[in-house]
Amino acid sequence: MVHDPARATPWSDTTSTESAADKRTLYRDLQQELAALIDGESDPLANVANAAAAIYHTLPALNWVGFYLLRGDILVLGPFQGRPACVRIPLGRGVCGTAAASGQTVVVADVAAFPGHISCDSRSRSELVVPVRWNGGVVGVLDLDSPVTSRFDAADRAGCEALAALIAGSIANLRDGS
Repeated sequence: MVHDPARATPWSDTTSTESAADKRTLYRDLQQELAALIDGESDPLANVANAAAAIYHTLPALNWVGFYLLRGDILVLGPFQGRPACVRIPLGRGVCGTAAASGQTVVVADVAAFPGHISCDSRSRSELVVPVRWNGGVVGVLDLDSPVTSRFDAADRAGCEALAALIAGSIANLRDGS
């Protein structure tokens, strides 16, 4: 599939994410459109920036979406959509640092109940962080915040894990300066 800006996409004004009867369909469509959008584009910054924008403008009830790149033992802010964010997060700290250190997706229904939560946006009530893996290692994380408590479920987890896998090569190249 080739990205066609004239065709309705999950993030276009002509497609309502609220009308999607099934989250799996929404994530499948988003994954296909994102794949088409980054296909053939060699600049990792452009690909990661477009991924953040596509996710933010497609999924409902989000106030922040972005990527952190793992550099040594620090997560460094990458492309994002939303309010300005924490620039550096130590590995193992907060939701992002915990997901990166463990290599496991972390779903937090209520960020106030998460020990050591780092609040970059006081409006956030729930969070989903997916480690981005490349060549067997974690190279960064995909972070989604919502102003709605318990916003993220198993379908969001699976969908975002698929999106993270799709963009992993660009994250690795961006992190490594390629």
